Amino acid sequence: MKADLERVIALQQLDSATHDAQRRLAEEPGRLKAFDTRLESARAAVAAAKERLAENLTARRAIEKDVAVHQSRLSKFRDQIMSVKTNVEYQAMQKEIEFAQTEVKTHEDRILERMLEADDLTTAVKRTEAEAAAEQKSADADRKAYDAELAGVRERLGRMNAERADLVRAIAPQLLATFEMVAKRRNGVGVAEARDGICTICHVRLRPQVFNLVRRMDDIHQCDHCNRILYFVPVPAAAAQTP
Repeated sequence: MKADLERVIALQQLDSATHDAQRRLAEEPGRLKAFDTRLESARAAVAAAKERLAENLTARRAIEKDVAVHQSRLSKFRDQIMSVKTNVEYQAMQKEIEFAQTEVKTHEDRILERMLEADDLTTAVKRTEAEAAAEQKSADADRKAYDAELAGVRERLGRMNAERADLVRAIAPQLLATFEMVAKRRNGVGVAEARDGICTICHVRLRPQVFNLVRRMDDIHQCDHCNRILYFVPVPAAAAQTP
């Protein structure tokens, strides 16, 4: 019976490891999506930086058109001022020229501001492109490592399934049925260590006579509360003598 109990404990360890492996595989779509999200975020930053630079260029071209309009007016007024006949006309024309000159200067200052801004935006584009390239390289490396990890998980899962099949064949059918029934009801955990008179899974104190029987490890005993199959791990003599 002790051999069967040891097999059940080994079966529980295999089942727990298998559950962990299956959970890792189930996480694959989410992990892959996270890789894509990282890259999408980096690419979006590049696109946003380029869009701001394009908007800057569009705005600058619009201002340059306004400058051309005012320069054309200024040239026209300068030509016309030579043909005015009265002082009133001259003063009016002079005001038009001054206004046009002011507008040209204002718009040229705005163009200069846009050009300085464009330098910063160009730098931002280059920075985000470099960051996106670095993120792509990092994501590719992480994805490669993750693929290798999953390959290892699948390989271990295959080995564990084969080990479980061999182990199941060696366990008494009635004990196996008990284990599987309890495991199904208890989140996949059908065995529990009994330690210091307590079931370490449900934390309920065992009856003294039950704990004493469990310690003998020569028969199958279940926790009165959670029904898990109990086992006992003896304390090594050297550890027991340590103060």
